[in-house]
Parts: sequence; structure tokens; C-alpha cells
Amino acid sequence: MTRGRTTVIACGIAATTLLLGACGAAPSEDASPGDGPSAATATSAEDFGGMDALIAAAQEEGRLNAIALPPDWANYEAVIAGFEEKYGIEVEVENPDGSSQDEINAVTSRIGQDRAPDVLDLGSAFAVEAASQDLLAPYRVAAFDAIPAEQRDADARWYHDYGGYVSIGCDASRVETCPTSFADLLEPGRYRGQVALNGNPTQAGAAFAGVYAASLANGGSFDDIQPGIDFFAEVKEAGNFTPVEATPATIETGETPITIDWDYLNAGYAEEFAAKGIDWQVNVPDDGRFAQYYAQAINKHAPHPAAARLWQEWLYSPEGQNLFLQGFARPVLMPAMAEDGTLDATAAAALPEVEGTPQFPTEDQQNAAKDVLAQGWSAAIGG
Repeated sequence: MTRGRTTVIACGIAATTLLLGACGAAPSEDASPGDGPSAATATSAEDFGGMDALIAAAQEEGRLNAIALPPDWANYEAVIAGFEEKYGIEVEVENPDGSSQDEINAVTSRIGQDRAPDVLDLGSAFAVEAASQDLLAPYRVAAFDAIPAEQRDADARWYHDYGGYVSIGCDASRVETCPTSFADLLEPGRYRGQVALNGNPTQAGAAFAGVYAASLANGGSFDDIQPGIDFFAEVKEAGNFTPVEATPATIETGETPITIDWDYLNAGYAEEFAAKGIDWQVNVPDDGRFAQYYAQAINKHAPHPAAARLWQEWLYSPEGQNLFLQGFARPVLMPAMAEDGTLDATAAAALPEVEGTPQFPTEDQQNAAKDVLAQGWSAAIGG
């Protein structure tokens, strides 16, 4: 799964369906059922006439085009099923293992087509990029004000949804001593050809975060991701890096017995692989503790604008947020839900404890890091 995303709530040393349908015209800006308000320009459910009106319009559209949502990523299988069951709207997912850049490419290349994605789930660096290209529709979900200010765009073009920590997953049945830190990965030949990322960091947010975490572990900062690039060059020189992109399939076959990935994915793998006799161990490295939230957004030219807005309301409802939590991901509304009593306490208790206060790189820091990666990753790792 090469999900490309980023917000990078990096914790400084501590903390935290695209339907392949026929081509056609996207809805005009005054498209709406009957003579009601326009779903394509509504900036809130209230602006559209209330939730009942939004639900009716979305059900009339009848489907939602999503992209790059793997079913085993942050419990998306259950999130999608819950939406379909509650509202009777079909969700079609194109390219479930795609990256954030794949999502942006689909938006820019399919303007005016019925098969364009309605909604996006992006790493925040990619969300910022999409917003700068004027690709996203501003929309304030009912819970918008409960999202921390630093985790949402002031114009509501994107906002964080769920997140987790960079972790090191390891198949203890194939690896004699599992690494627990980035420093462990540098020992020459100890993990020969076994250390993998979840994608290419210039395209995928999970891998982007892995490099950022490695940078923090090696004297870098939000302003300096270069030490992370240098670190992976050293891992390669030590003979330990593999360019194979980690997936559940590559883990099962032994191609990527050590993977740097989100803790919620690695924790989910541990449950899944136990039944197959794989002892999958998960550690959040102390020397480069880095967390990240992904951002939700609506395509400005969504072919199903009402369904797109209803999907957002679902994701930020207590039901949607708790479904992410049940997939070991930390929902952005977790503090607010703990306070109002809507949080799934059992699922919350299953998360690893992490101390400290999350810190967030600015948009400029994220964009600068992305540029440095684009310029230096291939040369350092050898393409």
C-alpha cells in the first residue's frame, strides 16, 4: 500500500472509489435536486438547507467516487461499509493502493468527467499542494470547529482526520533480533536487504513520514529533512535497504521482513498475521518519534458533490471517527469525543501510550521538505 499523504504532526522527540464509469460532464455549479441550493457550491450542510436536504441530494446522486483507499488501511473497509449501509449510497474505490500524487493526478486529468474522484484522502503536504492549485472545494463539516486550528485549513479546503506514529514492523520468525530504533538499522549486513518503506517518499506520505522520522533521529528538524535522506543512503550502503515497496503480500513472502510504516497499519498486520503463524512485532522508535495525520478534501469539480459532502460529514461523525479508532488510527476529534463521552473507550485503550505534545511543521516547512526529497532521493538511493 503506497498511500501518499502527509501532515505531519511530527512529534519532535516526543508525541503523538473512483468509479471507472463513462466519461461525461461534471455537474454545473447550479446543479441540485429540484430548485434547491447548489451542492457544488455549498460550504456547509446548513448552507445547503440542512442535513436532511444534503442526505436527500446525495441519495439522489446514488454513488461516491473515491480513490486510493485500501480496505485494510485505518479500517477503511468498515468505514465504507458503514456509509453505504447508513445512507444507501454506493462507494466505488479506484486504485486502492495508489498514492496521494495519484489522487491529485486523477483530479487534474479528469476535470469534467463522471469518473473523476469526488473525495480525496491526502497527506497534508499533498493537500496543501492541491489547495494551492485551486483543486479543492471549501466545506465546513458540522464538527469543523472541534478540529484543532493547526490541523485544518483556515478556508476549510482540507482538514485532518486520523493519524498515527511512524513505527518499525518486524517478522520475528525471519529476523533474529528485531530493530527497535533507526540506529539499529545501520549495522552493516545485519538486516541485509530487509529494510523497506511503504512506497516512494516523493509520492507516498507514509514513506515521506518515514524519511522525516529518520531525519529527526539523526539531528534533523522540520526545517531539515536532508539527514533522513542521508540516513537511508547509509542503510543502503550497509546493505540493509530494499527498494521493494512494503505491502502485506511482500511481508508474507518474506521480501520485506522489516517495514517502516504507520503504527496503525503495523498493529493491524500483527492481528492479521498471527493467524498465519507470523510473529509480527511493532515498535515506535524512540530516536525518531514522528506522527502524522491525513487530510480529507472534496474535489472542486466532484461529479457527485452532495455525496462528497455527506461523506465528509460521515467521517467526522462519532461513528466515523470511532471506526478509524477501531483500526488503531487516532481520530482527530479524539480529545473532543473523550470530553463529550462519544469516544470508544475500549478501542482507545488498545492504542500504545505516547507522551508529549504533538508539534506540527508549517506548510512552508512541508513544501520545502517535499522539494528536497524530489531533488535528492533518487540520487541518494539510486532510483
